[in-house]
Amino acid sequence: MSDATDRRDEERDAERDEKRGESEKERADRQWQELIQEIRVAQTGVQILFGFLLTVVFTPLFHELPQTDKTIYIVTIVLGALATGALIGPVAFHRVVSGRRIKPEAVAWASRLTFVGLVLLLATCTAALFLVLRVATHDAVVPWLVAGVMAWYLLCWFGLPLWARVRYTVEK
Repeated sequence: MSDATDRRDEERDAERDEKRGESEKERADRQWQELIQEIRVAQTGVQILFGFLLTVVFTPLFHELPQTDKTIYIVTIVLGALATGALIGPVAFHRVVSGRRIKPEAVAWASRLTFVGLVLLLATCTAALFLVLRVATHDAVVPWLVAGVMAWYLLCWFGLPLWARVRYTVEK
């Protein structure tokens, strides 16, 4: 997002805060709680997926895979590790800056880390699906299936929220 978009969002939020009767500190506390709830959902998914991916290398079938599939696995496991780091990052960020009276800034950085984590989770899920379908079917339709699922993820995770943001946000 651009700085201009961030400023417009902050101005719009400031107007809403006046209607809610929230101080900047109360607003930051509310936003932090909302963000943490969102992160909990994403963290659970990425941790389960990452844990499962970590075990694959220890199965007998893994060593029989062609090098291409092993490379896809390595890319997938690295993406999963990056997603895990980005989604756990806000908790560590909060712990390090706690008590420094910079919660609005912590919320902004945690939000960015969460967005990056979701993009990396999207990439991890897509790569994992690609690997599993490739090994399971050896079919030329696999990339098309994965592209369809990825399109669905993009629609659910980003397309619909962005549409709602544009559709229902009132500019003044």
